[in-house]
Amino acid sequence: MQQLKIETTNMAREIELLEVYKRRLLGQGLESCSDEELHDIDSQMERSLRNIKARKEQLFKEKIEQIQAKERLLLEENAKLCEKCGMKTWQPLAKEKETARNSEVETELFIGLPQMRYT
Repeated sequence: MQQLKIETTNMAREIELLEVYKRRLLGQGLESCSDEELHDIDSQMERSLRNIKARKEQLFKEKIEQIQAKERLLLEENAKLCEKCGMKTWQPLAKEKETARNSEVETELFIGLPQMRYT
């Protein structure tokens, strides 16, 4: 029975320490922190942020891959339907490349002071 009381007390202390740490990570109760503790919290936050960004990037990449796979399937299905109807297949990628090429325009604009003209 005594052992259970000791374990309960230790767990209650550990829970309290974890709650204090959690509050500090949330930016609360920082008044009592030393410079070293603040530095440790800052380092932990930076590591957490890197992990969050890495996971977010991974999810975005997976979603992009899923969408690209779906696009390929839809293009294949579209090509089959066009062939079935005797129509010429639609190729949006060629049109997009042509539009991108046509959007590049040369101008005589420049950044800087105007040049002096001598007469």
